[in-house]
Amino acid sequence: MSFDPTAVDTITVDSYGTLVDPRSVEATLEAHVDEIRPISNLWRSRSIMYTMVGNFVDEYQTFYEMNRDALRFALESHGVDLPSETIEEILSTYHDLDPFEDVRDGLETLTDAGYDVYVVSNGNPEMLESMVETAGIETVVADTISAHEIRRFKPAAEIYRHAASRTGTPIESIAHVAGPSFDVQGAMHAGMQGVWIDRQDGVWDPFGSEPDLVVETFHDLVDELAG
Repeated sequence: MSFDPTAVDTITVDSYGTLVDPRSVEATLEAHVDEIRPISNLWRSRSIMYTMVGNFVDEYQTFYEMNRDALRFALESHGVDLPSETIEEILSTYHDLDPFEDVRDGLETLTDAGYDVYVVSNGNPEMLESMVETAGIETVVADTISAHEIRRFKPAAEIYRHAASRTGTPIESIAHVAGPSFDVQGAMHAGMQGVWIDRQDGVWDPFGSEPDLVVETFHDLVDELAG
């Protein structure tokens, strides 16, 4: 790990698993299924897998549509047959996920310290609009940058380079903050500094490079940037 706070001009942050908690969907799942956690885990992992496969085989659909396909797969894999309207009801929880406790104050402290903060996400624009509103961070993020703009998903280098272009920042002057390890690795591969936000004392994937910095909250990142 070799984080250089003096090189950072702009902060980019992931959305799902970083700003908001995808496990919030379990409250909605609970009303319809018995095996909540296995279905939730499979839904999440399958949606991520679809984005990566889509990158390689040049098949694109929005992240919301991929989430629908992944949810259907997770339900069918556990023998659950739900009507389409119920599936849409469960899927819609992605517009109303709970933010992590440190997000609002942490991002506000970053902006007060003079950093522009951008959301860089696989989510399509409609998903990001509702996420920003639900998390209450409209006034602390400069903008949202969606994979939909270039039809390529993380961890493809193109999305991080696109983010650098959209923010008007040299890629080496960006620190990208994410909970998913593949996102941190993708950002580092593209030339950003990678910050892993590890709120639950997790295990870093042994595959690939170590993150440049590990923090537990956004407040910790503020402290690291201050030196």
